[in-house]
Amino acid sequence: MIDEPEIPFDLDVLYEDERIIVVDKPHFLPTMPRGMWYRSTALMRLRERLGEPDITPAHRLDRLTAGVLVFVRDKSCRGAYQTLFQEKRAVKVYECLAPCRPITRPQYGTVAPLESPRPFPLLRRSHITKVRGVMTAYEEPGVVNAETVIERGELSVPAGFPPHRDMVCRYTLHPRTGKTHQLRVHMNSLGLPIVGDDFYPHIETRPYDDFSQPLALVARTLRFDDPITGEPREFTSRIAL
Repeated sequence: MIDEPEIPFDLDVLYEDERIIVVDKPHFLPTMPRGMWYRSTALMRLRERLGEPDITPAHRLDRLTAGVLVFVRDKSCRGAYQTLFQEKRAVKVYECLAPCRPITRPQYGTVAPLESPRPFPLLRRSHITKVRGVMTAYEEPGVVNAETVIERGELSVPAGFPPHRDMVCRYTLHPRTGKTHQLRVHMNSLGLPIVGDDFYPHIETRPYDDFSQPLALVARTLRFDDPITGEPREFTSRIAL
């Protein structure tokens, strides 16, 4: 059995009231216990810090993805907030760093420029399959179940990342669906794998305690109408890319 590594990054609280706590989750920190991760998770750290064992996540972020994450502290409101995310009523905007080069035509699905003849922004649509127990997801023929609008921004120099042969750009990603690894799969399918991705295009084995190459993907902005009060909410991550 592998000892659970101590993850040397903390989560900042962006907002809290009597019902919810919104945090800025760092890279590498899982949302909740799974597999070898227990104490080094956002959920357990938050429960321990605040002394509130009933705190529950309203949704999840992948372990390698940083950014805005909502927890519910009032048990009576738990279902309302979780349903908000299950029904895709929250608007999520992500940012990532990836190569700045022409896209390649993906094997499956479609690519539709939204402001032709400009290549970006574009709408990427495909069928993504994730098999339980298999680390990576993949695209295959089938009914579309994953949609992402992708915008390309300015050139960026990713501080702390290893040198890359390609120029790197900042991309803004608007997922319309929430399939596992959707953003990583869609970017990779265009020949634009996200900087620091150790799954796509190829699995790279790294030690569990190697935190030197974070995935350059941040859940930057989250917007929704509060299901209890009806008040418009907007939260923005402060984590740098």
